[in-house]
Parts: sequence; structure tokens; C-alpha cells
Amino acid sequence: MAPGIDFQVHQAEDAALALTNARAKQPSLNINSLPPTPPAPDSETLASIALVLNPAFITQEFDLLRFHAAAFDQLPKTSGGGGNQTPSTTSPAYSTLLISSPYNNPGHYLDLTNVPTPSLLFAKALTALAPTSPDYATAPYTEALNFDCVFDLLQDLSIESGFSYPETQFYVVVFESKLKADIDQDWLYKLDYESHREACESGGLLKYWFGKADGERRNLATCKSFRD
Repeated sequence: MAPGIDFQVHQAEDAALALTNARAKQPSLNINSLPPTPPAPDSETLASIALVLNPAFITQEFDLLRFHAAAFDQLPKTSGGGGNQTPSTTSPAYSTLLISSPYNNPGHYLDLTNVPTPSLLFAKALTALAPTSPDYATAPYTEALNFDCVFDLLQDLSIESGFSYPETQFYVVVFESKLKADIDQDWLYKLDYESHREACESGGLLKYWFGKADGERRNLATCKSFRD
């Protein structure tokens, strides 16, 4: 989605997920386990955790989806936030299609029925992803985005669903870019939009996030996908 950009991702052997980049030589974000082990979920519970609010009820505004984690509103209020919403497969208010990028449009959703349960829960937790400060384009990757909130939500979702989260590996790609001064922004948007649609068709993409170029035309984008 942003060709020609160098990135590095290092996987720590003793962590389920470890992230770093050229500016952060040592991983500063690790998950080793999720305590405690709850009872195994039944089939009805497993089916219900794939349900979220219909994307039609969520904003299509780019800045709200990118910088204010608007996709988090898709999660029923029983997920990480209390309340008593009960998702129903027969209600048009609910869907298995998750907004997994700033593109809240048909063809750009993640179908939660097509991913394994650990990836499903992680994708739902990633709806909370947002930058931690205005300098996210140049900050160390593990500090640029609110991974602590994402992993807290992942733990809550696992406990609520009664799922004992196993050690799991994910692919993480980091794009650190600097646009040319005369770049065609409209053409770049079209390329990015279509690239994301094709990636969704191919499957496995759990999250795509990108920011807005700063005053020096620098930006950050990142993708996360599951490993078979």
C-alpha cells in the first residue's frame, strides 16, 4: 500500500507478540500470557463473539476512524465496556463484518467468520487502535500507537468469551513514508483504496491503519495479519 518503504519487525522467542523498528532497537511491548484460564466457551458463545454492530451504524469519517477509534463502537457494550447488549444473528443491527481500516465501505471489511478465534478476538481489540501523540509518524513504533489499550481490551474480550487465549504469532508490517512534494494525492488515495480492497479479498488482514502526513510530509501506516 506504500511501496518503497523500509521496515523491520523482530519476533521475540519468549513473547506472543513483540514489535520494534529502526528507532527502537529492543522490543518494548510483550505479551506472555493471559490470566486466569476461564471455562471453555460453548458453541453458542463462540458464534456470538463473531457478531458486531452493523457497519452501517458507524461513521465513515476518516479522522474519527483513524484518530478516535470510531470502529470500537461496533463492539457490543458487553465487550470490554459493561452493559447488557445481546447480539443476535437474526437482527439486521448485527453483522459479522468488522471495520478493520479507515475505509468503512463494502469490500473493505473483515469477515469474522473467516478467521480463527485468537485472530477474531485480536481483530476486535484492534478496533481501539489510535495514535498516542501527534508525532506518531516519527515516534518509535511501539510508542506511537496505544498498544497497551489494545491488549487490555484483548484480555477483557478473552475473559468475557470464556476463551483461553493461546500463545499466538501475528505478522506486523510498518510503513514509514515521506511523500514527494509534488505527489498526486488523489491518485495515491485510489491506489491505497484498491490495494486494501484486494487485500481483504485475499483474506488474513486483521487491521490496516494509517495516519495523516505531517508538515514535512511524513506518515505512518501499519498492517497486522494472522499466521496459519
